[in-house]
Amino acid sequence: MLKINAPAPEFELEAYHENDIKNISLADYKGKWVILFFYPADFTFVCPTELGDLADKYETIKAEGAEVMVASTDTVFSHKAWFDSSPTIGKIKFPMLADPTGKLSRDYGVYIDEAGLALRGTFIIDPDGIVKSFEINDNSIGRSSDELIRKLQAAKFVREHNGEVCPMNWKPGAETLKPGLDLVGKI
Repeated sequence: MLKINAPAPEFELEAYHENDIKNISLADYKGKWVILFFYPADFTFVCPTELGDLADKYETIKAEGAEVMVASTDTVFSHKAWFDSSPTIGKIKFPMLADPTGKLSRDYGVYIDEAGLALRGTFIIDPDGIVKSFEINDNSIGRSSDELIRKLQAAKFVREHNGEVCPMNWKPGAETLKPGLDLVGKI
């Protein structure tokens, strides 16, 4: 079972990226923040709204020192066909991982056995390969890229400012907390 503050499961998979089929591994991203973003399937309804928004915010995510990888149980050929046929998906500049066996989805706890699809799972992995945040949604519930970026920023802040924590709705520049007995009962 995947846990917060535990190593992210390693992987190496084929991906459609930059008009080519490439082998991509988590180890390729050692030293960087990683957003691993699972979605159910190509050629669907909610998925392009999420992936299009991620594509639109990719430069912001990269400016935070993070990379994005998206994954579904489709093949690289399906990813290419979707990329070529959809203007929304055609904006994607990050790797689209192919997980047709469902192994990656199983390793991250998002695989739906009865459907052969992944749930909408989002994982933030730190530069040391440690899982810092994850959420898993029903496939009918789309996610927020803005909230994902906020969580990434909070995870980075906490890593860089030992002993400080980020309260609800924290954004860069806002006050943080330094846990201690002096705060007990005063928040």
